[in-house]
Amino acid sequence: MKRVAALGCAALSMAVGGAYWGRALWTARATPTEASRFTTAEWRTMATTVIATGTVRLRVGAEVRVGSQVSGIVRMLNVTVGSHIRLGDVIAEIDSRPLEAQLAQARAQALVAEQEVRQAEVQFARAQQLGERQLVPRQQVEDLALAVDSAKAKLAKAERDADVVETTLSYALIRAPISGTVASVSTQEGETVAASFATPTFVTIIGDHALQLVAMVDETDIGAVTPGNRVMFSVEAYPDREFEGRVERIAPKATIVSGVVNYEVMIGINSAADALKPDMTSNVSIRAAERQALVVPSAAIRRDGDARFVLVEQRGSLARRSVTLGGVEGGTTEVKSGLVVGDRVLMGPMPNTAALEAPR
Repeated sequence: MKRVAALGCAALSMAVGGAYWGRALWTARATPTEASRFTTAEWRTMATTVIATGTVRLRVGAEVRVGSQVSGIVRMLNVTVGSHIRLGDVIAEIDSRPLEAQLAQARAQALVAEQEVRQAEVQFARAQQLGERQLVPRQQVEDLALAVDSAKAKLAKAERDADVVETTLSYALIRAPISGTVASVSTQEGETVAASFATPTFVTIIGDHALQLVAMVDETDIGAVTPGNRVMFSVEAYPDREFEGRVERIAPKATIVSGVVNYEVMIGINSAADALKPDMTSNVSIRAAERQALVVPSAAIRRDGDARFVLVEQRGSLARRSVTLGGVEGGTTEVKSGLVVGDRVLMGPMPNTAALEAPR
């Protein structure tokens, strides 16, 4: 009997001990540990985001074709395709020796005209003195006065002719009218250009800050877009890089393609756009009207097939909550339903799902 009683006590002790350790194990699995990291659902200002596609384009007047106003041989060409130039830099130089000879000739003509003026003034002064003594006819004095005026007019013309040649000579140095990047070069050193009938194009320059983004926004979203809205966009060439801009204006007339009504939204590019090229396609996100939204860090959102849920601390254990999500911004996700302000949401690793408290 004593042996039977001893065996019964041992069995009872094992049963009690097993129940204790089983409860302890369940509690350890279900209770958040200090290693778990929690976050709190909170209200935050978020913007309504309009998603669109766009194209990087050149602004109107951003592309300048630079040509020569004088004919001659291209002595020097200082640019190549892709080189950056600043306003006033010398792009090319035309052989100026013929123009320099013309300028020297024009200045010599001006000197001759100046001597003729002096001679006419001396003759007029002499005739005027003789006329006062009535030694020469009055008509002769008047003719010499007109001769002085004629000589002065010839001198003024000769000086203007010299100025014209000097101005033309300055065109032998072709300078950049804007700062920008050389897109194309249409001539080479040693070639002869003729500017008699049409100005030959030397280079084409795309000005700095000449690019803009044109986004096609659907008619259902255009009401939320206004000038000044912040824009973030990326291009397929640099999918991991984000560019920034702001809405400048909205086209008053729609663009209809295959029955779909869109409006062109012109966006100024604020960030450095050296990597962007015309005609690149982009994915555009326009921050429109702002609103208050309940958000949690995006890392707290968990996936179960097509369903989304979070793990919420509830009475010392973790409970699974199904959530309905909204927009995503800056690493946070809007939660439209499933959470309230102040809910503590697990950010740490996923615990044993068998130990989770059933969702309520």
